[in-house]
Amino acid sequence: MENISYIVASIKKWHIDEFEKIKAKIPGNWFLLNESSDLTIDYLNKINPQYIFFPHWSKKVSEEIINNYECICFHETDLPFGRGGSPIQNLINKGFDKTKISALKMTNEIDAGPIYLKKTLSLDGLAEEIYIRSAKTVFEMIEIIIEKNLSPIQQMGAPTYFKRRKPDQSIIPKEISNLKELFDFIRMLDAEGYPSAKIIYNNFSIEFTRPAHRTDRIESNVVIRQVKKIKNE
Repeated sequence: MENISYIVASIKKWHIDEFEKIKAKIPGNWFLLNESSDLTIDYLNKINPQYIFFPHWSKKVSEEIINNYECICFHETDLPFGRGGSPIQNLINKGFDKTKISALKMTNEIDAGPIYLKKTLSLDGLAEEIYIRSAKTVFEMIEIIIEKNLSPIQQMGAPTYFKRRKPDQSIIPKEISNLKELFDFIRMLDAEGYPSAKIIYNNFSIEFTRPAHRTDRIESNVVIRQVKKIKNE
């Protein structure tokens, strides 16, 4: 296995931390990509990886790469349920307290490829805590895929779809009516790279992070920014 190469492509620090652990654990040549400009067919042809793992990648991967290399991504739903964007936020918003991480072969159709394996993921805690927990599970799955040389199996059942959330959806909805719903809304957005839950008051954006749900209240960090007035709908 020492001459086999693997690539991990991710832009998130929690995956990069786990990458350092796995490259010391599993024999082979390990490469980390965290810039989309580096993911080119010329670069891949030089390395000739057995697998390219995508724990978190924000750019579309070209058909040329998908068709020529075994690309594996990880989606935090029990596929084919919940294909699409913002799975953690959509699940929490729907009241789920746990989910599955699906390791799937990438195809030209988003989240539609065959499945290597699934692992359970708790949705307890802040979004960043969930992502850190997810990263540990993802790299456990990578280890299993490599050691057992798993073959993927086609997804079964009718797919359902999630829509990727937009930044303006971070404004706390007027429809939220109790502390539990408000706590879930704040915590599901509390991670690096995600727009914090907020309310807009006159020319101010009042942003909430690090929420704690007490019996009769929510305690939270608050940042107030002066911005152009945004219509709160």
